Amino acid sequence: MDGKHTAGKCPVMHGGMTETGKSVSDWWPKTLNLDILHQHDTKVNPYGEDFNYAEEFKKLDLEAVKTDIKNLMTDSQDWWPADWGHYGGLMIRMAWHSAGSYRLADGRGGGGKGNLRFAPLNSWPDNTNLDKARRLLWPIKKKYGNKLSWADLIILAGTMAYESMGLKVFGFAGGREDIWHPEKDTYWGAEREWLAPSDNRYDDVSKPDTMENPLAAVQMGLIYVNPEGVNGQPDPLKTAAQVRETFARMAMDDEETAALTVGGHTVGKTHGNGDASLLEAEPEAADVHEQGFGWMNHTKRGIGRDTVTSGIEGAWTTHPTKWDNGYCKLLLGYEWELKKSPAGANQWEPIGIKEEDMPVDVEDPSIRRMPIMTDADMAMKMDPTYRAIIEKFNNDFEYFSDCFARAWFKLTHRDMGPKACYLGPDVPKEDLIWQDPIPSVDYTLSESEIADLKSKLLGLGVSATDLINTAWDSARTFRGSDRRGGANGARIRLAPQKDWEGNEPARLAKVLKALEDFQAGLAKKVSIADLIVLAGTAAVEKAAKDAGVNITVPFAPGRGDATDEMTDADSFDVLEPLADGFRNWSKKDYVVSPEEMLLDRAQLMGLTAHEMTCLIGGMRALGTNHGGTKHGVFTDRVGVLSNDFFVNLTDMGYSWKPAGDNLYNIVDRKSGETKYTATRVDLVFGSNSILRAYAEVYAQDDNHEKFVKDFVAAWTKVMNADRFDLA
Repeated sequence: MDGKHTAGKCPVMHGGMTETGKSVSDWWPKTLNLDILHQHDTKVNPYGEDFNYAEEFKKLDLEAVKTDIKNLMTDSQDWWPADWGHYGGLMIRMAWHSAGSYRLADGRGGGGKGNLRFAPLNSWPDNTNLDKARRLLWPIKKKYGNKLSWADLIILAGTMAYESMGLKVFGFAGGREDIWHPEKDTYWGAEREWLAPSDNRYDDVSKPDTMENPLAAVQMGLIYVNPEGVNGQPDPLKTAAQVRETFARMAMDDEETAALTVGGHTVGKTHGNGDASLLEAEPEAADVHEQGFGWMNHTKRGIGRDTVTSGIEGAWTTHPTKWDNGYCKLLLGYEWELKKSPAGANQWEPIGIKEEDMPVDVEDPSIRRMPIMTDADMAMKMDPTYRAIIEKFNNDFEYFSDCFARAWFKLTHRDMGPKACYLGPDVPKEDLIWQDPIPSVDYTLSESEIADLKSKLLGLGVSATDLINTAWDSARTFRGSDRRGGANGARIRLAPQKDWEGNEPARLAKVLKALEDFQAGLAKKVSIADLIVLAGTAAVEKAAKDAGVNITVPFAPGRGDATDEMTDADSFDVLEPLADGFRNWSKKDYVVSPEEMLLDRAQLMGLTAHEMTCLIGGMRALGTNHGGTKHGVFTDRVGVLSNDFFVNLTDMGYSWKPAGDNLYNIVDRKSGETKYTATRVDLVFGSNSILRAYAEVYAQDDNHEKFVKDFVAAWTKVMNADRFDLA
């Protein structure tokens, strides 16, 4: 030792890695947090930029993996014994809870990225003991390595669990790439307490549709609804209303919801035969010697029949490792009464059940145990709509099995995007409406043909601004969270998009009419989807040349035109932009600030902070504001792809004065005259220290050409975001 450190001092700096550290947002909670634009930084990916998971997956012997998973179901019983000697229920719950965090409103959550490995999901109360399921799969992940992501393995394990117990599965697709850091863009709720009363998420808890958007689960730390009832108070009809709303927010209709409930509870069991207070910390809070395990019970046995997970105790069916119609038989065949589990949880148990209908103990087959139902299960019996579906399932097991297999496939693949993203030999051939199908095109375009089309499109008599706005509005719907939306398919022509306020329907209709008339006169047919993007691209290219930068804006043909029959219009409602900072527009005033809504839109579109910055500056210079407003148009050369937005934003010859709600005047310091007007979205690029740093780069005298090139690259990225065939 050098003598400088005393016994009472730590020799290293305390920072963000300890509980004593404070982040910038801790010190200044109102500062704009750009973390969501940095979350998928390639520096955290151990595989590097050249790694191609799709190519690796193609090398995978999928049949061998499936065999290994099925063998695992009845092997490895030593350190974590399986119920009835079969891990099926555990693996299904893991896959379900991985995929089941998906919500339709913003496309976030779901099993497509392997985020169940990270906080907060790895430590949610509803995910208790799923750490054991993932660790059981580690030998298989280790064996197949780079060819099989955790995200794919988790979903495949649940699917194979069903197959091993007798279900004819609908299929499986690989292609989910793992992330390497907890996702910071996903809002799970404002609560600071696990399982806080669900009232916190509703304007009125008795009206489920008043739940805060984009949330779907009823309480912090749950995947769906509280199995004991609304706020833990059993009432099947009230629970039915929450189930219906929650599953609708996860993209499921009533039949799919009932099928998933029945099929999910046909196998496996709940665990509550013990004292939950004896469980130690969840994985994120556990000590290092636990090596990533949580909820350990070092006081009593805590495994097998003594496991505690939800606190509810029992199986739903007579044969919990067999795919059958036992759930419907028991639910409809008996009356049920409210009871308490050994752990004190509310559960429903049958009255006067026959011994042969009782499942055996998970460890001793000579012992019979009482089956149970949760409040959500009772909702299937008590709610008239759900009951009619359950009765149909009970009378037609083949129909139920098909409904469930399809619903399970949708649950586990809904966030993967179109079929172009699906990999492997088990991909179903059938096109499903929720996959947002788009017809393929049968043409190619040469560079000379593209150049000729660009020239002709600029001569249509439609303003360059309108061409750019139409291309932008078509493409901006893309969200990387579940790979929906985008310009491919040209669904901006169809309901509901053609009528969205943010798309300026009257202006849009004129542009589309001009493009459709142009298409009709072409000797070689080109899709409207391609023409929309190409027209906007041609206008951007001309604007760059008008600014003195000769550049060819890349264009990749190959987009198809979707039809109304290929479009589930209701499911596209959630893609409607409520604000678009790039076009300086908001549908109305929201509690969330305009700049925060800009970040959310940029993140969903897959943009980085500097891409967002240069796009804002370029769109302002091009005069693309919604409705033609002049806010943020800091230039006298509107329509020219100049860096004037940044030059004037950072010009200290101006001062900035509030001028009303979300409006500001840019005032010449010498004359006192208002030169420009702006919104918060405009001025945040000068006020936020990080965004200002980017703005200053683009404002420099030597960086105008760099700005144009960066804008073109970002524009092309947006236009091609949904072109998975180009990857």
